[in-house]
Amino acid sequence: MTSDHSDLFDYDAELRLHNELFRAAARVGPHDRVLDIGCGTGQATREAARAAVNGSTVGVDLSAKMLERARQFSEDQGLPNITYQQADAQVHPFPSEHFDLCLSRFGTMFFTDPVAAFTNIGRALRPAARLVLLVWQDRDYNQWASVIRQPRVAATSEPTPPAHGPDPFALADPVRTESILEAAGFTDVGFTDVREPVYYGQDSTAAFDNVLRLWNKDLLDDLDPVTVGQARARLRAALAAHDTGSGVYFDSRAWIITARRR
Repeated sequence: MTSDHSDLFDYDAELRLHNELFRAAARVGPHDRVLDIGCGTGQATREAARAAVNGSTVGVDLSAKMLERARQFSEDQGLPNITYQQADAQVHPFPSEHFDLCLSRFGTMFFTDPVAAFTNIGRALRPAARLVLLVWQDRDYNQWASVIRQPRVAATSEPTPPAHGPDPFALADPVRTESILEAAGFTDVGFTDVREPVYYGQDSTAAFDNVLRLWNKDLLDDLDPVTVGQARARLRAALAAHDTGSGVYFDSRAWIITARRR
């Protein structure tokens, strides 16, 4: 769930419960050199930097807007052992065998060629270095995807997007994902089930605004005015149905994937 609206949506609040588990799985050591792929506004990067007090952390993302905010957060919080790079991790020439740990929180599902991308990342890791990923499980286990997109699907009768390819759920299948990582030079691949809700706002009105900021192009672009009105009304109803009184939440399932570079 990556976008360039870093000044408009708080991804850290959305994924707070996921992030607690991800941070525990990362087990960043005080001397680690850490690479964070798809770092966004840098929450996981900053947490790694705090743990790697005698090490360093590099956050990489495609979005200049998100990296600008990440740099500001790091400066405000007095974290000198962080650098950020605007780069495509699939092809970027990282220093060879440099990093002790590679992290990615929902930042690796959109690779065009995942074997080539993870092979490139693997070259940046020293032998036996760890890889820790957080990725979505199948679309059917993620209400935020099925429910939020449903208003457009109902209004247009569009088919559900394919399961593989550059897609939020491209690494959902453990068998396929393990084969990708093994082909890219990783071993000891493991999967831990994460079932935590995602948060979209304090009430259904705030959630509606947040959803449109995140997915306006996917949900409403290219629709005629009547269909747009129908889709918006269905979306408002879906969000209201998930308003708990203390926030709008959707069930979700993810994997924490761990592996080691050969």
